[in-house]
Amino acid sequence: MQRPLLGITLKLLSVLVFVVMNAMVKSVAAGIPAGEIVFFRSAFAVPVILIWLASSGGLRTGLRPHNVLSHFWRGLIGTLGMGLNFAALAYLTLPDSTAIGYTAPLLVVILSAMFLGEEVRLFRFACVMLGLCGVIVVLLPRLSIGPQMQPAQVTGIVMALFGATCVALSQVFVRKLVHSESTSAIVFYFSVFSALISLVSLPFGWVWPTPFQAAILVGCGLIGGLGQILMTKSYREADVSLVAPFDYASMLFSLAIGYFAFGEVASTATLIGAGIIVSAGLLIIWRERKLGLERARGRGATTP
Repeated sequence: MQRPLLGITLKLLSVLVFVVMNAMVKSVAAGIPAGEIVFFRSAFAVPVILIWLASSGGLRTGLRPHNVLSHFWRGLIGTLGMGLNFAALAYLTLPDSTAIGYTAPLLVVILSAMFLGEEVRLFRFACVMLGLCGVIVVLLPRLSIGPQMQPAQVTGIVMALFGATCVALSQVFVRKLVHSESTSAIVFYFSVFSALISLVSLPFGWVWPTPFQAAILVGCGLIGGLGQILMTKSYREADVSLVAPFDYASMLFSLAIGYFAFGEVASTATLIGAGIIVSAGLLIIWRERKLGLERARGRGATTP
């Protein structure tokens, strides 16, 4: 039996945990290489995930992959996206990074049509275009040529956009994996492959963290694992179409944490652009939920 209120609560908690994790990453991103942050984020999530799998009885299925190569490719693309997003946090405010990250679910629509053959109707395509217009609203003031242009911000924007593209590609891989793999296997092997792949960056300048930085890095891994578990459990307690809109609560959390932790104040362009992107995403979710209900009624009407 599903429990919608619990599902929503778990989803909000997972969103808050991931925003807190990003804030922790931002606090050390200027002094710790992105690849090193990815390693700690992934490696220290593994014990948390293992404990969860053992307590929920999913340890056996979680450690039994059917398509190791697909897990690897998902891990490779996802690790690259994570590293780019972490690196971008050194150059962007938390609200700006969050707003640009909203492009990932929009790009999933386009990439799913390209690689999975999913049909994209006019309504969904128009929503994607609307969302991309919101991204332009966020970015345009920072890309204007002139004395106000800051190269560091441009670097962060480029990293965040490429990171969002990698995240979207990673989600396309997940859509393929769910046909042959359990949820627990997908969660576990992503962390494992991400930790291993991040070691490739070791020769490119890892640094020995201070005790404070080490505590932050380990904490990122632990709460990152917790966030994955909360998100997974939320989808078990309620329909995806019900809890998915609460992803956008991350902007509210980012605004609050960015202000109190880093003294960041979101610009008008960021707020307007984020509002447009969120609206586009919510319209897609609303439309998909409506179509799902119509299909369910159609199946019910044809059942003898």
